[in-house]
Amino acid sequence: MEETIRHLMSRRALLTGAAALTAAACTSSETGRNVDTRGGRSGYPADEPVTEEYRQEEIQGAVENFFGVTAQASAEVVERVFGDLGRPNAYIAGEEAAAAVALGLRYGEGWLYRRSQQPRQVFWTGPSLGVDLGINASKVFTLVYDLQTVEQLFQRIPGVEGSYYFIAGIGVNYLRAGNVTLAPMRTGIGARAGVNVGYLNFTPEREWVPL
Repeated sequence: MEETIRHLMSRRALLTGAAALTAAACTSSETGRNVDTRGGRSGYPADEPVTEEYRQEEIQGAVENFFGVTAQASAEVVERVFGDLGRPNAYIAGEEAAAAVALGLRYGEGWLYRRSQQPRQVFWTGPSLGVDLGINASKVFTLVYDLQTVEQLFQRIPGVEGSYYFIAGIGVNYLRAGNVTLAPMRTGIGARAGVNVGYLNFTPEREWVPL
């Protein structure tokens, strides 16, 4: 195991991870900017005040647009997450790149949205176990629960054992640290990545060493 870790931390491995994330970043910023629902009333009845939390209909529409999936697929997966966790008060729209040999590297970046706040770019890293050889990139839409300040996000957040499920082509797993809970959704090659997510480490700046 020590030899494998040393290999992954080599210049070649880090440059490979950097190249993967750079390619993903070309579209993550633009894509993430297209799902800003902070100022809208989508999903809110005319007589209901907009709160800091996001309604199911709002998130369903954002997921549908972000992933380009059908309304039915979006509704199924969002309904499951809301049934488990309720309404989120933030979300992150971005992309993730994973490069693996035996023990892999996971890099991600996206935009954190909160109802009354300006979008904030955030980054995350972590181990990626059991991914095939090569570099895989995927979109990630993460619901965030009980986030009172953005600083609460910047920590290592471990996965909740046994929380992974796969619905309508979208993979979901839960991560939790203290009161903050995350529900990342992934499609495509990355849809089953959540099976092996031990943790994700969120930072305000890009970091290349995920372990």
